[in-house]
Amino acid sequence: MSDSASERPTVAVVDDDPRIRALLDDELCDEGFKPCLCASGAELLELVDREPIDLILLDLMMPGMDGLQCLQHLKKRLFSGAVVIVTALSDDAKRREALESGANDYVLKPDLFDSLPGLVDQYLRVKRDCG
Repeated sequence: MSDSASERPTVAVVDDDPRIRALLDDELCDEGFKPCLCASGAELLELVDREPIDLILLDLMMPGMDGLQCLQHLKKRLFSGAVVIVTALSDDAKRREALESGANDYVLKPDLFDSLPGLVDQYLRVKRDCG
């Protein structure tokens, strides 16, 4: 058991597209984080019940439970980490709804990889500095 590995902040990536999950997995590992990959909101909720998650990158549009429904379930579970909605949908009403439902941020997928270092710094700065 490596202390440094266990102290790395955990970032859950929730996206039904395996290519997006793989790309974010590589980026987060390169940045020194511990990624956990989920293909659905239901898979994320099971993960949150099992282990602490510091940041969730949550796709908005997924089959079954969408990102907004997943946010509602996280709120019921009193999830205390940060949630960033990641979507291809540039829609001010959805952005407002997501933020009012408890999301910390709303990022468009085309901008995600450019803004990823800033996002993780913003939401995980304290844990990263300690880890």
